[in-house]
Formats: sequence, C-alpha cells, structure tokens
Amino acid sequence: MRPLLYVHVFACCLGIARPFCPSQCTCVFHGRTDGTGTRSVLCNDPDMSDVPVNVPLDTVKLRIEKTMVRRIPTEAFYYLVDLRYLWITYNSISSVDTASFYNLKVLHELRLDGNMISVFPWESLKEMPRLKTLDLHNNRITNVPNEAIPYLLNITYLDLSSNKLTTLPSDLMDIWPPFNGAPMSHNVSQKIVLGLQDNPWFCDCKISKLIELSKMSGTPVVLMDQFMACTGPENLAGVLFQRAELDNCVKPSVMTSATKITSPLGSNVLLRCDATGFPTPTLYWKKSDGSLVNNTVQESPEEGVRWSIMSLHGILHKDAGNYSCKAKNVAGNAEAAISISVAGALSTTILPPGPTFQPELTSQGPTFTPSTDTPNSLVATSTVLPRTLTAVGAKKPKTTASTSLQKGPLKQAKGQQGAGGRKLAADEKSKKGDATKSVKDLKIVEETVDTAVLLWRADGLPNDAPLTVVYSPYDEDDSKRTLETNAGSGKELLEGLSSGTRYSVCLVAKGSAAGKDPCVDFYTLDNVEEGGQSRLFNIISGIACALVLSLIALLLYKIIHLYCKGSGTALDEEELEKDSYVKFETISMKERTLNSHPTEFWARRATTESERMLLCSRSSIDSQMTYKSDSSRCEYLC
Repeated sequence: MRPLLYVHVFACCLGIARPFCPSQCTCVFHGRTDGTGTRSVLCNDPDMSDVPVNVPLDTVKLRIEKTMVRRIPTEAFYYLVDLRYLWITYNSISSVDTASFYNLKVLHELRLDGNMISVFPWESLKEMPRLKTLDLHNNRITNVPNEAIPYLLNITYLDLSSNKLTTLPSDLMDIWPPFNGAPMSHNVSQKIVLGLQDNPWFCDCKISKLIELSKMSGTPVVLMDQFMACTGPENLAGVLFQRAELDNCVKPSVMTSATKITSPLGSNVLLRCDATGFPTPTLYWKKSDGSLVNNTVQESPEEGVRWSIMSLHGILHKDAGNYSCKAKNVAGNAEAAISISVAGALSTTILPPGPTFQPELTSQGPTFTPSTDTPNSLVATSTVLPRTLTAVGAKKPKTTASTSLQKGPLKQAKGQQGAGGRKLAADEKSKKGDATKSVKDLKIVEETVDTAVLLWRADGLPNDAPLTVVYSPYDEDDSKRTLETNAGSGKELLEGLSSGTRYSVCLVAKGSAAGKDPCVDFYTLDNVEEGGQSRLFNIISGIACALVLSLIALLLYKIIHLYCKGSGTALDEEELEKDSYVKFETISMKERTLNSHPTEFWARRATTESERMLLCSRSSIDSQMTYKSDSSRCEYLC
C-alpha cells in the first residue's frame, strides 16, 4: 500500500505544480479541441533581474523581454525539454555561459537581439541540433571565429546586423551556395537569410566572397540589405559592396603537369601542380575518398605563386584512382584532378618439360630434390616480381640419397642443358657476325667553332646495339675521347672541339674486327669573333693613318703657301705705298681786296715733301682747325 500512496502523492504534487506560473510572468495555455495544447510564458517585468527557474515544464515558447536580467546562468533551461522558441530580447544581458542552453534538443528559434553581448559562446550551439533561427542583431559582437563555422551549418536565418563586425572568416561563406559547390536551387523553403548590415565593414580580401554575393542575383542566400557599404579602407569608405573593386585579391587557379597517368606496378610516381593567386594560396592533396595525402612537398618561389609535389613510392593497385590538388586563399578555392592507373599484373613463368626441383630446407642449407613424377605437359606457375632483389652467395646444391634414383632424368636434363649451351654459343657468334656489318653513310654535318654533328645509318644492327664514338684531333691518338650510344639513335653531338682544327672520328661497334671501323675527317670552323676583332683593328688603324696623313699634307700646304707669299713682299709694299697716299695741297686765305664780290676765298700753293710728312703726323682733329684771321699760319688738310 505504501508504494501506491507515494505514487498518488507524487501525482497530486505534479498536478499542483504543472499549472504554477512565476509571479513576474504570464502563462498562457493554447488548448485544442482534442484536449492537447501548448503553453507560452511571457516575462516582461522591468524589475526582474534573474532568469526565472520555476517555468512550467510543458512550456513551448518562453519570452523574457525588457527586463534587468544581465546574464544567463549555466543550465538555465535544462528542464524545459519541450521548449522550441526562446526569446530573450531587449534586456541588459552581457554574459552568456557556454552551458546556458544545455539540453534544449528541440529548440528551433533563439533570439538574443537588443542586448549587450560582446562575446557569444558559439560552441553552445551544439546543444541545439535542431536550431534554425539565430538572431543576434543589435549587440556588441566584434568577431565570428573560425570555430563557429561547424555550428552554423544548419542555420537558415542568421542575423548579425547592427553589431561591431569589421570582417568575417573567409570560410564562413563556403558553407552556403554557391560557394559550397552545391547546385543552385530556387526552392523558397531552401532559402538562407543573412542579416549583416549596419556593421563597420573593412573591405579587403577576407570579405571578398560577401562582396561577390552582394553582386549576385537569384542565389539561395538572401541578404536582408543589398546596399551594404564599406567603412574602410580610406579609398573605399562609403562605397557600396555592389560597386567595390578590391585590389590585390585574386582567386587561385591550379594547373597540373598531367591529367591522366599510367604507371607500371611497383614504380615511383611524382605528381606536381602549380597554383597562382593573391594572397598566395595554400596547396593540399586529397584522394578520391576524401583522405589527405601527407607525403607532399611545396614551396612558394615568389609572392602569388606556389607549387606542390606529391610522391607515391612502389605504387600498387590500391593506389590507383583520382588525386585532387586543391588551392585555397581568402578570395576563393580551386582544384585540379589527376587520374592514376596502374599497369601490370602477376608475372607468369612457363617452365620447359623436365624434372621439377623442389627446394627443401635443411640444417645445412637449401637442398634440391627432383620430383618423382615427370609431367609430360608444360607447367605454369604464377609469381610476383619482388620490388628489390637481394644478392645471396651462390652455393653448390647438395643432393640427398634420393637423387640417385633419378639419374636418367638428370642426364636428360644435362643433355638439354648442353644443347641450350650450344644454342647460346651460336647466338653469340651470330651477334658477333652482325656487329661486323658496316655502318653506312657516316658523315659530319653542322660544323661550328666547337661542335659538330655525326650522322650514320646502321643496316642489319638492332636499334639497341651498343656503339662507341671515338674522336680526336688528326694524328693525335693521345687525346682521344669517346661517347657511348646505340645504333638506333643515328645521331650524336660532338662537343668541346677546338676551332679551325682537323678532327678524325670513328664509329666502333662491339665485337667488330679491328681496323674495319668506319671513320671520317672534318674541320671545325675558325673563330669568327677573333677574325672580327682583327678586322676591326685594321679598320681603325687605317682610319687613324688617313687622318695623320691628311694633317701632314695640310701642314705642308700651309708652309708652302707662306713661303710663296713671302717672295712677293717687296712688290706689295710698293703698291701699298702708291695706294696709301693721296695728293696733298696747301691752301691759305687770300688777301682781301676792294672787290665786294670776290669769287675765291682760298689760294692753292705747292707743298714740299717735308710739309707733307708734317701733315701726316698730325691728328685728324688738329687738321680740321681753321683760323679766320689773316695773321694765322696755314693749316694742312688732307
């Protein structure tokens, strides 16, 4: 009876507690005609300072609005297992604990807008796996870390507007189309709404995808405000995202050395890819199953360029498949694929008819015992070729007593071995005979100062037959040089020759008779540079000699001219004397007469040589002076 009493008391208490509502809240039950319903609780008392703890257990929607609540404590709602809508808006909340939303497994909508949250515990979102709406607008959030990206994969409504965000992680936009590679869908139910306006965005390469998204139309991601603007840098301040052009921001591009490779089984393979972009992209390799490849090397020779090499050692069939080289920077992603195929399988060895030796391990070493049955048909055995062969010292096999019973088969095997030996000798002899065949059309072409090209045509020799090219200056056997080649190449370059020298070159085939090797002589060209220098020196010397001779001839001409001019000096002086003097006359004033109309006022008289010399020695100014008086002496004028 006691257990039944305890159950009854618990049921009564539960019935009393279920309809209980906090004193500062309002509880409303939305019933249906079938007797079921949902309960919503509204707490908007301005004097409330703590999150209520006695909220009814069947609450589906809880609203705490316009209160003095400053923090959300740990596990504040862990007992509200049916809670689907949690609105804690326009309060004074500045602190949110990592475990504040513990056990809210069915929560669909979380709104914390209108508070003073500067750091949001993004890892707390893992406690709400069904969360679709996250509203954090009108807070003080300054950063969204990379660690938050995995918790936002299922969010279809994210509002971070009116915060203090200047940038976003470049990988954030990669979780949504079109950047995640998912096909574009126009289904309204699959739309993703982002609120990022009213933030001081610094427009650089880190948010280049967001700027690119604002310029797109018809994408599954919808921005609440298409007219977001840049706050920085200075050259983009106030510029709308739709018109912003970023400098030094280039998406990566990848180029591989090949797209499809077929490699033999057990070989080593090197795959290379090169990427360009700004900032310099990072490179990594992935297999077709998505696993990373670790044995890689990469280097960035300059800004904006990076290359990577992946190595596969001893390739097996399991290594076949597609390998992707992926490049990534903050501006975007790119990748290129290489397909590897492995050629080759298990090798098959066919043994000739005869006794089959089976090795038996004994204490003294390997002992070979022939089998008792001798099959009449060929025996095929499949073996796997080893990657590396280890050499072991050969030991003469010891036979047990049972080998004496098989002397007949052994003799037969020896006879076959002897026949095989004779056949090998005949083959070797035939090879020597082939080697003696002449090499035709041996000639030298394209001679230069220090190189020449040797051509030949080998008839009757296999392409892989070894040949040796021997060459040296003519009649100088001490300085011979050799080159190894094969008959199929038909061409060999001779380097390191001296200019203007005669050379002799011979082509020697392995096993050929001595003295029957074809040879040819040739000359290398003279050094054109030295000849050109000598010609230039001769031209300059000729020009200098011509100038010197011209100067000498000019000096001789001047000297002769002056000498000839000196012989006619006396004659010139006489002519100069005649031409330099004029006829001088002396004039004087006539005496006055009574005639009132005189006809002449001056009288001429002859002058002596002494007077003429006196006249020439006086200045021109003195010669112009005249006197009006009769008593003045005469003046000489010229």
